[in-house]
Amino acid sequence: MFEVGRGASGEIVLKGRLDAAQCEKALQFFDGVTDPRVVDLAGLEYISSAGLGVLLKTQKRVMASGLGLRLVNVNRHINDIFRYAGFDRIFEIVRAAD
Repeated sequence: MFEVGRGASGEIVLKGRLDAAQCEKALQFFDGVTDPRVVDLAGLEYISSAGLGVLLKTQKRVMASGLGLRLVNVNRHINDIFRYAGFDRIFEIVRAAD
């Protein structure tokens, strides 16, 4: 199961598993994002390489405005995936409190 939407403060909230089967849903949502945003990953359990591609595509497009996505509440497992993929050099990432 995967959910994507807006939080109370306008942040983007991802929950569940962002894998290849859910990428189209995520892409449709992120295609509507035109300005820098906070993306809350507290509820994200898993992200595949296809999910990483969704975030990267959005980051490239949004960075045209000068700022990019800020990934917050990133758990240890997801943070490791981002680090191995080199996303820690592309995104501002804020780890969740352990």
